[in-house]
Amino acid sequence: MTSQTFAGPLSGVRVLELGSFIAGPFAGQLLADYGAEVIKLEPPGGGDPMRRWGVVKDGQSLWWPAIARNKRSVALDLRHADGQAVARALAAECDVVLENFRPGTLDKWGLGYEALAAVNPGIIVVHVSGLGQTGPRSREAGFGSIGEAMGGIRFTTGDPGSRPARTGVSIGDSLAALFAVVGTSTALVERARSGRGQEVDVAIYEAVAALMESTMVDYERAGVLRTRTGSVLPGVAPSNVYTSADGAEIAIAGNADAVYRRLCQAMGRPELADDPRFDNHEARGRNSAILDDEIERWTGSRTAEELLGVLAEHGVPAGRIYTAPDMLTDLHYAARDMVLRPKTADGEAGPMAGIVPKFSRTPGEVSSVGPRLGEHTRAVLGALAGVDDERWAELLRRGIVAG
Repeated sequence: MTSQTFAGPLSGVRVLELGSFIAGPFAGQLLADYGAEVIKLEPPGGGDPMRRWGVVKDGQSLWWPAIARNKRSVALDLRHADGQAVARALAAECDVVLENFRPGTLDKWGLGYEALAAVNPGIIVVHVSGLGQTGPRSREAGFGSIGEAMGGIRFTTGDPGSRPARTGVSIGDSLAALFAVVGTSTALVERARSGRGQEVDVAIYEAVAALMESTMVDYERAGVLRTRTGSVLPGVAPSNVYTSADGAEIAIAGNADAVYRRLCQAMGRPELADDPRFDNHEARGRNSAILDDEIERWTGSRTAEELLGVLAEHGVPAGRIYTAPDMLTDLHYAARDMVLRPKTADGEAGPMAGIVPKFSRTPGEVSSVGPRLGEHTRAVLGALAGVDDERWAELLRRGIVAG
């Protein structure tokens, strides 16, 4: 039994998704993008709060069709013993359980790893939480913003004279979801050798900290505390955002010696390549503000189209600072299927971001968008949990299921 109609790289893998909001469900979206059958359990009544988060139109979040794409919705009350029993029966037929409840919640419901492994030794249970499953603070509530703070990225984001800033998207949740997908895929590979399942423990703050480059060793070994620097990369130049004559913001990365020389040619200022203030990496880092002024005078004399053309011609990495309208109309986005517009019975559900990465032989696909609450409850419970008509009627009467 599967909702997928394409042979993605994870075809044949069945995932039971528990939890809500972003970190767990985004991981579930990615697994479903790659062909896994993802069965999403939601509480009857309201379902996942993501159905109503963000920009809402006609009573539904515009994000929901994407974050729940390719999934099957089962409305089941996990706070009731009978709902827990049904969930255990479903887990027995799954390869992966993906959850992002507060640590300890699944154990309280009889859905922890030990209980599930007793009936399904190959089960892989992927935990996504703010602070992890162990440690002195593991049982604390932890949202993505706290993980971003503890992981270090908030301290390094923003302008030097301002408070720590967020990146503009829920980066902590998304990073945790990516590590959850990596952990799931890796555990599946290992299970193919050993035949045994295991737990995968993803903490949001650790997912963020893992991307913080050399910040810890820089401080401990050299006394350097990396902090907020705005749009510049300290000691690396030129690498900044510059304004064109028509008001566009252009990111230019000409910091490697060879690339910098090509940038000087593109600017019509070849003498800057041999200027002792800029003729090597260290010198450019020390004099980055002066160099940025020189580049800004040049960019301010040409339109964005002219700048991007001459920079591309000279092999200098550059690009406009994109907004949503830019993404929607960009020819490169379109050529690589990064703006999808899937159709539904009611019309178009898109646009939404395409599938990353691209697979040459077993590409992912969006075969369906976010389902209505409980749309697949009856079919899934009948096929996988042994719920017959009489049992279904009883569960429905008591409000334990919906569909």
